[in-house]
Amino acid sequence: MIILPILFDFVMNDIHGKAQKLDSFKGKVVLVVNVASFCGYTKQYASLEKLYQKHRDRGLVILGFPANDFGAQEPGTNEEIEQFCTLKFNVTFPMFAKVTVKGPDRPPLFSWLVGGGGKPELSGEIGWNFEKFLINRHGKVIYRYKSTVDPLSDSFLKDIEAALAE
Repeated sequence: MIILPILFDFVMNDIHGKAQKLDSFKGKVVLVVNVASFCGYTKQYASLEKLYQKHRDRGLVILGFPANDFGAQEPGTNEEIEQFCTLKFNVTFPMFAKVTVKGPDRPPLFSWLVGGGGKPELSGEIGWNFEKFLINRHGKVIYRYKSTVDPLSDSFLKDIEAALAE
């Protein structure tokens, strides 16, 4: 029997470079987003923070992973990224160290995510900044959203509500 990994099996460095086991989010609904500071979708930081503030007490956590893979739109250091997110968007959700989200250098977490977490219908390369992966309280990918999907759109909120109610 093949046992597929889940979100909680991975370890990633936080924005300060400290290793963080993602099993610290067990029992939470997790939204993983690859982010960038100089993208047309950067304004989604505000929507993500609003979503986080509204639902974190019910178990939602958003994990931001800066990446410079698309249009070199995240050129800064981790310190610069953290300062930008804090000063411009008042981001309080967890931010992680800059990563590569495409190609052979991506970390195992993002290989798992682009593999759909074991669901072929959710697999495929990340197309741009601010793609979103919704993971249920059991650590399994349940939805994937393109960059164009606003985190405060009705359909997105419906999926968040359903995951939180599970």
